[in-house]
Amino acid sequence: MKEMVDHLVNTEINSQRIASVENCFGASGQPLAVPGRVLLGEGILTKECRKKPKPRVFFLFNDILVYGSIVINKRKYNSQHIIPLEDVTLETLPDTLQMKNRWMIKTSKKSFVVSAASLTERKEWLSHLEECIRHLLTKTGRQPSTEHAAPWIPDKATDICMRCTQTKFSTLTRRHHCRKCGFVVCADCSRQRFLMPRLSPKPLRVCSLCYRQLMAEKKKEAEGDQRQPEQIDSSMAGYEPSSGDDSDKSDDDKVERWPADAEFYASEVSWSSFHS
Repeated sequence: MKEMVDHLVNTEINSQRIASVENCFGASGQPLAVPGRVLLGEGILTKECRKKPKPRVFFLFNDILVYGSIVINKRKYNSQHIIPLEDVTLETLPDTLQMKNRWMIKTSKKSFVVSAASLTERKEWLSHLEECIRHLLTKTGRQPSTEHAAPWIPDKATDICMRCTQTKFSTLTRRHHCRKCGFVVCADCSRQRFLMPRLSPKPLRVCSLCYRQLMAEKKKEAEGDQRQPEQIDSSMAGYEPSSGDDSDKSDDDKVERWPADAEFYASEVSWSSFHS
């Protein structure tokens, strides 16, 4: 990886590739060209979003991972997200009936699941990501991140509140997500807000159980008690995590020109390429 970065950095082809990505995002995206940055690979992965899995375009640089929504493939993207690689931890996940070749991208601010078109493609993505992360951490002297945001359970995973197990969701009874544990909860079980600076500068919705834990932690910190509070088990057998993206909530309302019946797993199609 270091050889690839050294080979591409400051080259015209690397500058052209980065400029092309910037042009595809247009004014809605941030500038990506900075000294020493190299575009190492790109491709389409399926991202498990709150409402349903959706295709997203991903760009792997030597220091960041960029992804966005597809408007016109290879011509126009929007909803750009930039993730610093030194904040990323990866976790390989088992296949489900609907999704194969999956892994989770975990960071301190958000965590979400993606899947590749083939096992080989997943191996390539994981290999390149892991090497970039390892190189960055070695360069900065930082330790791998240990605190990660909880991935959100998809809306369709449950028809009832995962805390009280009484409230049934409907068109009138909305689903909400606890920002601490990622569970799908009803309004009555998520009335509280709590400030979690790592996730947002504003207080976020949390479920009643997490709120009690967070308040207990806050009280102990105020008292100078250094004991570690008991952790809430946020895992739930049978439920698979989704993205906590706020942008994903409105994606269904956007007019995307990506065909709804596109065959993302056609055997002859490779959706990712890594540069040399």
